[in-house]
Amino acid sequence: MEPVIEAKELKKSYNKRVVLNIPEINISKGESFGLVGNNGAGKTTFFRLILDLIKADSGMVLSKEKSVAENEDWKHYTGSYLDEGFLIDYLTPEEYFNLVGTINGLAKGDIEQFLNDLKEFFNNEIIGKKKYIRELSKGNQKKVGIAAAIMIKPEILILDEPFSNLDPSSQFLLKKIIKELKEKEKITVLISSHDLNHVTEVCERIVVLHEGNIVHDLQTNENTLKELEAYFAVKGD
Repeated sequence: MEPVIEAKELKKSYNKRVVLNIPEINISKGESFGLVGNNGAGKTTFFRLILDLIKADSGMVLSKEKSVAENEDWKHYTGSYLDEGFLIDYLTPEEYFNLVGTINGLAKGDIEQFLNDLKEFFNNEIIGKKKYIRELSKGNQKKVGIAAAIMIKPEILILDEPFSNLDPSSQFLLKKIIKELKEKEKITVLISSHDLNHVTEVCERIVVLHEGNIVHDLQTNENTLKELEAYFAVKGD
């Protein structure tokens, strides 16, 4: 399979402590890739390096064979949501969606249709409420961020802990949305999660990080959840 994301000799340290050390990893086009690990394992650091939000100490990340640190082509086909810092919280959700859509060349009608398609996911708590994003609950802020990442119709979608702060119904709907994007749009999906059940449901490949190192790289099957549970039962927090 054609790799769309490659990491080579990738290292990142903070205060002389190595938080990520990946000699090599490739993520293929159309792959649903899950990243799991305890707190401090390096999951968010890896995603931030892919998005050029932080600089590596050494090594590089390539997106479609080009260094993300040396060009901006990847920004046109990559959608992402890591945390509330991605939002402009003094805007209403409608203003934010219109801004993101306009920047990415979407017509007003396309934006409206997209938001209507997500009506069930929004659960009548986001659109038309005359609230700023900062006034929404953490879960609804996350829904806004995820929706904006999806709205641009990315080839690559990167989501950090997308299921946290969501109620069970919203978690179910998000898994459905991700699976449909994967199957219908053939996008490459990267997800980190503490919830082993969710990640094994939506990801066909799961990588386990421990203290910044890759310790397992698994193709998901009927035994994967038990294998992960057994691993973390031993590791603990």
